[in-house]
Amino acid sequence: MSSAASASPQVRAATQRVAMLSVATATILIVVKAIAWRASDSIAILASLSDSALDLVASLITLFAVRYAASPPDAEHRFGHGKAEAFSSLMQGGLVFASGALIGREAIVALLNPHPIEHGLAGVVVMIISIVLTLFLITAQSRVLKASGSIAIASDRAHYAADLASNIVALAGVAAATWLGWSFVDAAAGLVVALWLIWGAISVFSDAANQLLDRELPEADRTRIVELATADPRVLGVHQLRTRASGPYVHMQMHADLAADISLAEAHTIMVQAENRLLEAFPAADILIHPDPRGLAEKHGGLFAESAEA
Repeated sequence: MSSAASASPQVRAATQRVAMLSVATATILIVVKAIAWRASDSIAILASLSDSALDLVASLITLFAVRYAASPPDAEHRFGHGKAEAFSSLMQGGLVFASGALIGREAIVALLNPHPIEHGLAGVVVMIISIVLTLFLITAQSRVLKASGSIAIASDRAHYAADLASNIVALAGVAAATWLGWSFVDAAAGLVVALWLIWGAISVFSDAANQLLDRELPEADRTRIVELATADPRVLGVHQLRTRASGPYVHMQMHADLAADISLAEAHTIMVQAENRLLEAFPAADILIHPDPRGLAEKHGGLFAESAEA
């Protein structure tokens, strides 16, 4: 289902709550990881700490973005503010990419000049706590994401999925360095986390770009739109369907073929009924349907209409 398929007030409220939970979780993780890093001087924990610090910044951006994106259209933004989520994702992706690059540099230096890990047990305990908290947050985000499709929450969850992976890798690195004396494993774990972060950032960039460039909704959503629009036998067909997502909202416009001999009032009634069917499946949709008299409508709509296919 599209990102706006279920953007009811309850879902938007849940999205904002999970964004605030994300901020709280990141703050706790930063504190415990900072204590563990100061005690152990572990590169893997430093990598995970840096990841959590950026997660906090990203979560704050997400919190602002989901609130702003959910605000109703106004005189200056008649299509709403939904793309704020995509912009926030771009900023988050940039932060994650920079973090990965910096951590990777530190990990390479540590590989070339390994050093022993101190107070490794404390580091292990902290990483286990981090894994539990991150799993809890990801589970909550997944529930909200399934209902809302928010790209900002999706990006935030991607950060915490990377954080979960970094916590597991850091745990392995610290444990190996502490109990086996393999200091290089700690640095190698930091490098793995760095590469994971960079890969995640690229994925976030791609998703945000798709929304900012008005990529069409998934084909399954487009098929569903056509099915709902033509559920009334008086709608003889749909063409020039165009769709796009914008944060918690979805925009769709199309031309509908109607019998040429019906009245304007009847055509209007048919269009309103089609809109209502679509709104049941896409509650936060902005819908525009243009009726065409079947067989009598000349080509119209300009360049964009010429390239649009149902």
